[in-house]
Amino acid sequence: MAGIVVRPRARILHGHDWVFSSEVLKVFGNPADGDVISIKDGRDRMLGSAIWNSKSQIVARRFSHRRQDLDLDFFKRRIAQAAEYRERRKVNPQLHRVVWSESDGLPGVILDRYGDQFVLQLTALGMDQRKEILVDAIGEVLEGRNIIEARETEFEIGGVKFSIDLLRAQKTGFYLDQISHSPVVAEFARGRRVLDCFSNEGAFALNCARAGASEVIGLEMQASAIAAARENAKRNQLAVRWVEQDVFVYLRAAEKAGAEFDLIVLDPPSFTKTKSGVRDAVRGYRELHLRAFKMLSRDGILATFSCSHHISDAILSETISAALVDARRSARRLRRFGQALDHPVLLTMPETEYFRGVLLEMKPSI
Repeated sequence: MAGIVVRPRARILHGHDWVFSSEVLKVFGNPADGDVISIKDGRDRMLGSAIWNSKSQIVARRFSHRRQDLDLDFFKRRIAQAAEYRERRKVNPQLHRVVWSESDGLPGVILDRYGDQFVLQLTALGMDQRKEILVDAIGEVLEGRNIIEARETEFEIGGVKFSIDLLRAQKTGFYLDQISHSPVVAEFARGRRVLDCFSNEGAFALNCARAGASEVIGLEMQASAIAAARENAKRNQLAVRWVEQDVFVYLRAAEKAGAEFDLIVLDPPSFTKTKSGVRDAVRGYRELHLRAFKMLSRDGILATFSCSHHISDAILSETISAALVDARRSARRLRRFGQALDHPVLLTMPETEYFRGVLLEMKPSI
């Protein structure tokens, strides 16, 4: 088996499953991109098997701590283990993430379940090259007959019915990492004026409307998402005013006009995919929170989220605190939000944790 020898301080020696190009001491056996390779340390000790991609900054992604090939039997075992974990954790059996990449020992593989339909996303070359074997394994273990080809499906969150186009919608079709949070936020919506920013297909907005909010505005700049949200509102006979506009532009104008809301949801897409982009991302998060704090009523509620691995709990907290100072407001934290159990986090791989959020209540000034 071809392989690599890693440098003494490589992260993989401390539990991580990635090898970066700068951590490679030697390549042997002339592996082709997508091949399974062995990883060894300077003493020729086996550290595991990985998929190789010389054109990526992450040249090797470990999938096993022993010598192992990516064959049908391996995929079946890993998928079965992932499914058993979620069954044991009692996640929604019809609506959940079945495989979460390295967290389930399948780097570059994301598999979501929507009822009888499965959506597969592959982000690693070696896995994409073995797509047919992987699909066969999914079919055998999960009895999945509709994989990838599915167009549209219907499901329910907090009593609200959604119809999602699994090929055209964002990510694998829906933000499954938020399905347990929208009903929680909706508990605070009764009788309140709600603004749902970055509404996407409308999960927060529609749950708040169903919970008895006095007014709900869903704000989203993507026309396709707004169209889907309108259909979902019609399907549930819920009243939401949908606004197709850039969130930053809307918030500036609304603040200038003296608008006030009792509950605001900030659920933006990732503002940065790289560590070098954190500074610009923080500026964006800070402005969002500043505008929201200025428009929240005396005892208003803010539900705010970040889906960027590089925005840590500390960075998000500091950014929110700075915005509170700028807005001359104060707030109490009611709750923290984290990744659901079907998006498990590996302690040795910080990259598997990307989602965080908080629920805040404004503290009235004397």
